[in-house]
Amino acid sequence: MLSASSAPVIEATLPVVGEHLEAISGVFYETMIGENPDLLNLFSRSAQATGEQRSALSGAVAAYAAHLIGRGPEGVVFEHIVERIAQRHCALGIRPEQYTMVGRYLLGAVGTVLGDAVTPQIAAAWDEVYWLFAARLIGREARLYAEAGVDGVNPWREYVVAHRIAEAHETVSFVLVPADGSPAPEFLPGQYVTVAADLPGNGRQLRQYSLSQTATGGTLRITVRRVRGRDGAPDGLVSGFLHDFVGAGHTLRLSQPFGDLTLRPGDAPLLLVSAGVGITPMAAILEHVARTQPTREVVVAHADRSRDRHALRADMSASGARLRNFTSLHWYENTDGRIDVDQLPVHPEADVYLCGPVPFMQAVRAGLHLRGVPDERIRYEVFGSEQWRPAPVPAAA
Repeated sequence: MLSASSAPVIEATLPVVGEHLEAISGVFYETMIGENPDLLNLFSRSAQATGEQRSALSGAVAAYAAHLIGRGPEGVVFEHIVERIAQRHCALGIRPEQYTMVGRYLLGAVGTVLGDAVTPQIAAAWDEVYWLFAARLIGREARLYAEAGVDGVNPWREYVVAHRIAEAHETVSFVLVPADGSPAPEFLPGQYVTVAADLPGNGRQLRQYSLSQTATGGTLRITVRRVRGRDGAPDGLVSGFLHDFVGAGHTLRLSQPFGDLTLRPGDAPLLLVSAGVGITPMAAILEHVARTQPTREVVVAHADRSRDRHALRADMSASGARLRNFTSLHWYENTDGRIDVDQLPVHPEADVYLCGPVPFMQAVRAGLHLRGVPDERIRYEVFGSEQWRPAPVPAAA
C-alpha cells in the first residue's frame, strides 16, 4: 500500500508523468543500454528497432501508480497483469538484483525529462511506487522459479533437436529432447519456453515460443514462423536463424516452461480463437482437452493469410475428431477476409482463449464484448511489449 505521504504526490504528478511516458521511456532505454550493452541480449532488437519495446516498463509502472491511487486497473485485473509480467520475466531469467539497476535508470530518466519539476518529495514518492511494484514481481518470480526448480545462476537447459517438421509456408516445428537424457519437464497446455539463440555476429537473443503439443512422450515441441519485416521493420533474427541453420541433431538452450494462458479447471464450453502462428498454444490446449475431456464442447476459429500458411491444421483436426462436440472455422485473407465475430457460435457460458497479433485480438475481444462475453471469461496471450502496455493514464478529475 502506498504511504499516506506519497499518495497525494502521485495523484498530482501522474498526469504529467503519463504525458511524458514516451520521452521517459526513450531516455531510460538509451541510457541503460548505452551504459550496459550486455543487456541487448535480453531485449528484442527487432522490437527496439521499431520502438515498440520502449514504453513497456515505464508504462507498467505508471499503470501500477494509477492502480495504487484508485485510478487504474482493479485489483483482480492488475493481479493478472503482474502474473503475466512475472511469468515472462522468469522465462527470460530475470533476477532480483536487476531491479536495482532498472529502478536507478528509470527514475533517473524521469528526472532527466521533467527536470527541476522533480522535487525530492516527488522523487521519493515515485521511488516508493517503483519498489512496491518491484517487490510484488520479485516475490512472485521467486515462487515461480522455486516451483520450476530453476537454478538462479544458470536457468537454461540444453535440448537436442530430434526432428524438424515443415508445417506450412515458412513455418516449421522443432521436436526437442533434453541433451542430458533426463525427462522433459511437465508443463500446462498454453505455456511457452524461451529459446536463447547464439546468433553469428549478433550475440545472444531471447525469444518465446509456445509449446504446440501437450506434455506427452518426453519431448517438447515449438512451432516457429519466419518473421518477415514489414513497413521498414527488420526481419526476425531468431526465427530466421532457426529456419536457416537449425535442424535435427543441433542443440538449443531453452528455459523452463512458463506462461499463464493455461486451461482453467472445469468443463465450460471452449472457444479457441487464433490468428497466424497464434495457433500454437491452441493446438496444445485442444489436444489436452481431447485426451482428458472428450465430451467437452469446443469451437476453434482461426484466421490466416492463406490456406498454405495455416500451420498445425492436421493436428487440430485430429484432436477435434476425438471430441463429441467440435466445430472448426477458418478465415483466409485471400478468400473470406478476417474473422467475423458475429459468425462465431458463442455459448453463453464459454471460456474464450485468444492468441494472435494485437489488432486482431483487440477486434475479436471488442466483438465478443458486444455479444455479451465478459472480460473474466476472455483470456489472451501476446508476445512482445504490448502485453505490458496499459490503458492511457487517466487525468486527475
